[in-house]
Amino acid sequence: MAVLVALLMVVLLAAAALAVDGGLLYARRGRLQSGADAAALAVAQKCATSPTDPQCTPTSTLASSLARSNDPGDQAGIASLAVDTRARTVTAATQPLLPGQAPGTVPLFFAQALGAKSASVGAAATAAWGSPSAGTAAFPLAFSVCQVQGYVDGGLQLLQSHGKNINPGCNYGPSGQVVPGGFGWLTQDPGQCGATIDITAAQADSDPGNSPPSFCDALLQQWATQIQSGQNPTVLLPVFTSVSGQGANAAYTLSGFAAFAVTGWKFSGGSSLPYVYNNQAPAVPSALECTNNCRGIIGRFISYVSLDTAYALGPATGYGATVVRLVK
Repeated sequence: MAVLVALLMVVLLAAAALAVDGGLLYARRGRLQSGADAAALAVAQKCATSPTDPQCTPTSTLASSLARSNDPGDQAGIASLAVDTRARTVTAATQPLLPGQAPGTVPLFFAQALGAKSASVGAAATAAWGSPSAGTAAFPLAFSVCQVQGYVDGGLQLLQSHGKNINPGCNYGPSGQVVPGGFGWLTQDPGQCGATIDITAAQADSDPGNSPPSFCDALLQQWATQIQSGQNPTVLLPVFTSVSGQGANAAYTLSGFAAFAVTGWKFSGGSSLPYVYNNQAPAVPSALECTNNCRGIIGRFISYVSLDTAYALGPATGYGATVVRLVK
């Protein structure tokens, strides 16, 4: 009987150790993983913005702070932080830092009766950054490369669509083609405002016409609300290097995404929102007014780092748009 009781106690202790200690280890690792994810993403954002940022180093205090803040009692830290600006990756490993315990270990409770006093636990995450190569352009526009190169983080621009000699240096295609200009409409996804773009496919179809695209009224209203609150909406939009064909048969050759901070616009369809907003002085400089027959969008190309996981990572393009995401 005594032997049977002893065996049952071992079984019960093992079950308790699995349930209680295992549950505690699982919860601890979850918090460590959150800290590793946050640290890798935050440092990668710093590196994507500027490789010389003091936080873009293996001694980043930001990484340590995030590892601590994701654990109750600030009992966690960075075990290692690898920053590779050439490969554009950051790998953060986190570990528990508990009083009386070796770094990376946590005490066990029921398992101690079975001879296991502590267990090692940790987590790691890798974040990468690069130019977006595929995703949905929230607003179905494609910009000319000649309006982007050399203008990132520059001044406001008025980009007009259709017609010749309206955007200096941006006249593509033969005389009479309806797609020359600083921007052109893209074929939308069914029932959506945006257009799914894959830069690796190189081309996207044109949607000719002056009217704003369908299903975009709510987005334009949202932009206006953001501008009124003092924030310029920023959208990632594809850049084209050339145009082939004409009208509905035209196609843009795409080379990347650019980040455009919107200030105002004027499209066909009406004289007020959502078709027209901030298109005249004093909202914009008089030289950038879009009135009468003008159809265009006003804003600036900016350097922009996004955490949007909807975009695939690709090689750097120099157009100012960068996405950061966890890769493992």
